[in-house]
Amino acid sequence: MHSVISSSEERMKKTAANLKDEFASLRTGRASAALFDKIKVDCYGDKSPLNQVANISVPEARLIVIQPWDKGLIGEIEKAIRSSELSLNPSNDGKVIRIAIPPLTEERRKELAKIARNHAEQSRVAVRNIRRDGNDELKKSLKAGEITEDEESRDAEELQKLTNSYIEKIGGILNEKEREILED
Repeated sequence: MHSVISSSEERMKKTAANLKDEFASLRTGRASAALFDKIKVDCYGDKSPLNQVANISVPEARLIVIQPWDKGLIGEIEKAIRSSELSLNPSNDGKVIRIAIPPLTEERRKELAKIARNHAEQSRVAVRNIRRDGNDELKKSLKAGEITEDEESRDAEELQKLTNSYIEKIGGILNEKEREILED
């Protein structure tokens, strides 16, 4: 019943990847183009991802420069950034938008670390739910006579090892993000 193991592993991989994506848009004291991944801009009556209407560059550790492909969108881009939950203050010169990334306060760092821990815990729960689904599949296959008890037991053990390794991976991703948030 290796299809249960491989489909569970695939789902666990996606869970870890989603956590990394979630963390990419979590602001630290450093400038990163990934901060803007979730920002959508009103573009000719449609909402478009910021990175599809502008070039985002990071010339310095605490500076982001956004260059719209259409200068007419500069106001909309600025509005989208201001109304995002990033708490950033963009300024423009008519051609490009510059955003200085201020250092985080100690209080904000702790708040962000807590948010990161919550995201990680949600990912751990998702991995455990995937394990449960996999075990349910194995039990169904056993009842249907598709696999033997030994196979069910061996696959359940394999599923547990997989779960443990992804829980550990999530912990590593979290530790890395917390270090990034807490350092200046």
